[in-house]
Amino acid sequence: MIEPDGYSDIAAGKIAAVVTHLEMTERPAPRSDPAGAWSLRRVEMPPLDWFRDLYRRVGEEWLWFSRTQMPDAELAARLHSPQLEVYALVDNGRDEGLLELNFREAGACEIGMFGVTAKLVGSGAGRWLMNRALELTWSRPINRVWLHTCTFDHPHALAFYQRSGFRPFRRQIVSGDDPRLDGTAPRDVARHVPVIE
Repeated sequence: MIEPDGYSDIAAGKIAAVVTHLEMTERPAPRSDPAGAWSLRRVEMPPLDWFRDLYRRVGEEWLWFSRTQMPDAELAARLHSPQLEVYALVDNGRDEGLLELNFREAGACEIGMFGVTAKLVGSGAGRWLMNRALELTWSRPINRVWLHTCTFDHPHALAFYQRSGFRPFRRQIVSGDDPRLDGTAPRDVARHVPVIE
């Protein structure tokens, strides 16, 4: 459906965001790593409790909620797929960043989840994690890496992805129930997206 020009009302209890899809079709020039003692570990067959905890700590402030609402069987099928790789950024022995690489499409990789916890925002850990993501993806026989971000995300996310070498190619509007109204997310998160009941 194509949205009409002008304003469109969003019903009370709903949220809406503009989603921007970005891609790169060739490996970008490497960017230097910021100073930091982080490491990356692949998590084989991620336990659901572990994944949901890290997903929440990374994304709750940005209204990441789709994976917390997934039934266990659906989430396990996704996370344990041979085409999906899950990584954790480790800081002082604790998992503080999430990277999910999806190779289900031949010749391509979708960065499905990417982010660090509030503790590391602004520390350079995001740049370090993106450098690892691009090393991992472009070491494969692929010709495209893509991801998406939305207006719920950190206000610098879109510019960060563009500095990393991604270019926008598609824009969409997404809407749904506000997860803060049904208890999926705490009421006081994502203050940059007002709750309207």
